[in-house]
Amino acid sequence: MRLLLCSTGLAGHFNPLVPFIDAARERGDEIFVVVPPSLAKEVVDLGVEHYLSDPPDPAKSKDLWRRAARLPHAQATRLLDGEFFGRLSTEAMLETVEAACERFKPDLILREPCAYAGAVVAHRRSIEHAQVAISTARTEWSVIRLVASTLDDFEDGMESVLRQTHYLSRLPTSLDPSPFPRTSRYRDNAVPEVVQPGPWAEGNGPLIYLTFGSVAGGLDTAQSAFQRAIDAVTGLDVRVLVTTGKGFNPHSLGPVPPNVTVQSWVPQASVFPFASMVLCHGGSGTTYGALAAGLPIVFVPMFADQRTNAQLITVAGAGVVVDVGSKSEPGFRAIESSDVARIRAAVVEVLTKSSYALAAQVIAEEISSTGSTRDCLDELFTR
Repeated sequence: MRLLLCSTGLAGHFNPLVPFIDAARERGDEIFVVVPPSLAKEVVDLGVEHYLSDPPDPAKSKDLWRRAARLPHAQATRLLDGEFFGRLSTEAMLETVEAACERFKPDLILREPCAYAGAVVAHRRSIEHAQVAISTARTEWSVIRLVASTLDDFEDGMESVLRQTHYLSRLPTSLDPSPFPRTSRYRDNAVPEVVQPGPWAEGNGPLIYLTFGSVAGGLDTAQSAFQRAIDAVTGLDVRVLVTTGKGFNPHSLGPVPPNVTVQSWVPQASVFPFASMVLCHGGSGTTYGALAAGLPIVFVPMFADQRTNAQLITVAGAGVVVDVGSKSEPGFRAIESSDVARIRAAVVEVLTKSSYALAAQVIAEEISSTGSTRDCLDELFTR
């Protein structure tokens, strides 16, 4: 069978598709990928046949993200979902996805939710397609309303198409009930990249994994965010591994306490077996990975759907959310000096109260009982 995968240019959007590439290889399927140039290295490293689409218009994109950073969260979401992902990203990818379908003739298109070009072309050509979740089902269901009128400029009736498409999610049903009528759950069985554990894996005291994902490191507020998060754990009887993302120079943080190790990137699956908890912004990839490993989480949401993710986990008892930034601050929230003490208190609470780790283990057990990515592909290809 032939599988075409489509993603916009953010690593957090592309990464959930990777286990399906592994499963397709295991099945013996042919694979083709369409991504923007920002993901060129990732697809080359995976060794998959691919086309690189045009990137979204750089000047218009920069202006949209700049405007979004100054808006309240709801308005920023509408702007970015409707105009950046719905319009600019779709315009940029559409011709390349069409060309890929013409050449590759896929039996199935698998896309991350914001890669709307994949859905438009699938609808035009009557190709079976499905979306792999990057957020909660409730969030992604609501976003469809924000982009529907924009997508109708490319193809009529896209709202109905997006709502009826097969929806694949890593989050278990207990955390994330789905309004999508065709929903399948899967566990991520990707084999972690083998790395030699560093000094962060040695010594006494629990290990805290501190990460703000792949996007936050490129923001203007990144340096202060990392520094204040480190301040929050300084002096505790813990070890701390900080990963900043490849878009941030870890040396710019200067000297750090002896129990803190800062690296640009370590595969998170290689860290989780050593960790006792995670301190993060609430990005979907980090949140899912921590839960699958049975680790409780302290959240400091900054932008996008991070607070929604955090709320799901805190309601389940597996974490604590710390609201950061000024209450009057629009757009992306920054960690302020006044937030440090509250982050520290949350970390101490999660480490000392066993109920958080127990709740995380319950979620991990539910995840482990879910079907695999191969099971999902088997189901989709037999439709």
